[in-house]
Amino acid sequence: MHKITAIEPQKKNPQRVSIHLNGEYAFGLSRIVAAWLEVGQELSDEKISTLQKEDEREVVYQKALHFLSFRPRSVQEVRRNLEKKKIPAGLIDETLERLRQGGLIDDEAFTRMWIENRSEFRPRSSSMLRMELVRKGVEAEVIQSVLDEGVDDESLAFEAARKYAHRLEDLDWQKFRSRLGGFLARRGFSYSTISPLLSKIWKEIQAAGEGQIND
Repeated sequence: MHKITAIEPQKKNPQRVSIHLNGEYAFGLSRIVAAWLEVGQELSDEKISTLQKEDEREVVYQKALHFLSFRPRSVQEVRRNLEKKKIPAGLIDETLERLRQGGLIDDEAFTRMWIENRSEFRPRSSSMLRMELVRKGVEAEVIQSVLDEGVDDESLAFEAARKYAHRLEDLDWQKFRSRLGGFLARRGFSYSTISPLLSKIWKEIQAAGEGQIND
């Protein structure tokens, strides 16, 4: 048996503590793992091993939480990030399951958020949205399920065109059509979707300009 003689906060990481056994430093633990330890308590070798394994799991979990703190992530993005840190596959799987159970990763919710965000700020075609999400590691079935909820290329193209068209107000029809058509094509929209929009947006701009002159 080994007696705990000190539990001290670590200077470089206040979220961890140093455990001293029998008057000497023995190992470090996350505060959450060490929460139930106290000076004078005796630990067996088996208990020490269990604490260190719990600490390892907690360290990996905190790494995943830190990665998720910047923005929502797909399951595969979190997995790839942990793999880069050379974390054992079994521990990664355990961490991902813990995150799922806590509602912190959910590919369906992530896909819906990604599409809503893109549609509001940088509209693009459903095919381009699908390609982006595939790169994020989201399964094709999940992507299609969310897209089927009502993602419409014509509406997306119209919103994208209206957001961009104000930059082209001073161009003549030929240049306007070329520039706006190219912009929409780069966003992944098909010719059949783009073509009828060009004249519609052009007429809106012309009508708005005439209204300002009359005012």
